[in-house]
Amino acid sequence: MTELIIPAIVSCIIAFLTVYLTTPPLIKFLEKKNYTVIDKHKKGQVMIARPGGISIIAGIIVSEIILYAFLQMNEILAVMITTFLAFLIGYVDDRRVMGGWFKPIALAVAALPIILLGAYDSDLAFPLFGEVKIPLLYLAVIILMIPITGNTINSIDVLNGVASGFMIITSFSLSIALFILQNYEIAIVSLPLGFVSLAFYKYHKIPSKIFPGDSGALTWGAMYGAIAIVGQVEIVAAIALLPAVINSFLFLASTKKIVEHREIKAKPVEITEEFKLKASTNKKAPISLVRLIVSSQPLSEKQVTFVIFKLATFSGILAVITSFLMLIKI
Repeated sequence: MTELIIPAIVSCIIAFLTVYLTTPPLIKFLEKKNYTVIDKHKKGQVMIARPGGISIIAGIIVSEIILYAFLQMNEILAVMITTFLAFLIGYVDDRRVMGGWFKPIALAVAALPIILLGAYDSDLAFPLFGEVKIPLLYLAVIILMIPITGNTINSIDVLNGVASGFMIITSFSLSIALFILQNYEIAIVSLPLGFVSLAFYKYHKIPSKIFPGDSGALTWGAMYGAIAIVGQVEIVAAIALLPAVINSFLFLASTKKIVEHREIKAKPVEITEEFKLKASTNKKAPISLVRLIVSSQPLSEKQVTFVIFKLATFSGILAVITSFLMLIKI
């Protein structure tokens, strides 16, 4: 355990500083190239730089390369490659709007390095009941999990600071769970995800100076899913991700198909004259977590964000409790 302290500290510092220092020049570059989008929740034509996934992936790759130099683990290579492929998939979608099925299928392919590098254990661990051996079925779990976690984080990236703030809470909850389960190496591998998110939040929080874009959201989600697989904490990871999972489920259940958010004509929420969010009165509008939060009364963007962060914190606590339960066998 003590030999992991230096790699952990160095990788986390590098992860944070890489994103913190590269994001401001990235914002200027994107603005100069006119790679901006309108912030629809702000008064006037407020244009925000996008995509910030470039600085996010830089922080992840640099920090994980440092960890690989210390630990020489196939699991690190699998996480890096899968995460980088997810970034490329998201970047393609940032530059050119693809169909609804593009990201799920492409992310399923991005999961293959985990299988090819053998960076997984086919036993699925449950709290209290122990491990279940599903060697062939687990391959399907891997291929499905990366698209699910990637698109789940992408679906919750709807307000200033939500995706990055949500990932801070969720990824650190997962890291704590890995430490509790004494999976120290993978816990160290997971820490840069939280520090990258923390650094990006500085520029993504209200009022945003940059949006992560699909490239950033898919990078976060794919790395989170990859860590859950190589760390054998799939159930814990799902619990920590619960608010975002519920959001995706509600959206899919109401649209009844996989569709790009940008293709939805009837939006889940509307903007009042005071620039507060209120639930849409359009019956064709899909249901989302934000729509449920503002269903009783209009709320400001900051208020809605705070509610989502509270839900994420509650789910993170449940995930940590679950990790303790996984140490108990009945």
